[in-house]
Amino acid sequence: MKNIFFKSLVVLFTITLLSSCAELQQVVQNLPQEGLSNEQIASGLKQALDKGIDKEVTQLMQPDGFYKDQMVKILLPAELQKVDKTLRNIGLGNLADQGLLLLNRAASDAVKEAKPIFVSAIQNMTFTDAKNILLGDPTAATNYLQQKTSAQLYQKFKPQVAQSLQKVNADKVWHDIITRYNQVPFVEKVNPDLTDYVTRKAMDGVFKKIAVEEKQIRSNINERTTDLLKKVFALQDK
Repeated sequence: MKNIFFKSLVVLFTITLLSSCAELQQVVQNLPQEGLSNEQIASGLKQALDKGIDKEVTQLMQPDGFYKDQMVKILLPAELQKVDKTLRNIGLGNLADQGLLLLNRAASDAVKEAKPIFVSAIQNMTFTDAKNILLGDPTAATNYLQQKTSAQLYQKFKPQVAQSLQKVNADKVWHDIITRYNQVPFVEKVNPDLTDYVTRKAMDGVFKKIAVEEKQIRSNINERTTDLLKKVFALQDK
């Protein structure tokens, strides 16, 4: 009896799944028939990504774009949190604050490398990519960019972060911080790779901010600032 009941559930689930897939496929196939061509749909998605990149990445490029934004502010890695606490305990809180500020400024300085890479990824977007994004989850466009650009962003960001850390004197500040910490009796010595850490956190921050803008465009009609954006994302609203 239990076996019959289980088989019935499997059959019911399979029918439901196939039906859902068929409906989704029908929606996708019908998208261009809503008064928009394939090229217009793709162009609308590209506009949305361009808008997010222009607004959010430009903000992050400001000197304190990371430092003053709690969503993306780069905090110390776990290894350095004990350094921070120890320095404050021995009266070197100002040095710790300066070190954190400079890490965030190095990230802001590196983000300018992102725009050309994003533009290339957007230009190479296919209509299939656009359909998948339009019918995807609230951050499908951001996920597309992350998948297509992360490796190249890291290669571009890392040397820029290293250069920025040197330019804002962060490398010397952190060398002094870590040296002083390592001189404290009985502490476990640290030697973190700050360039790699800041690079990865800068990339995380960029994608977080673009995702915010994408969600706004998807959910808030007022954020669709061109006729094409309004028409394309109206398809998603149905």
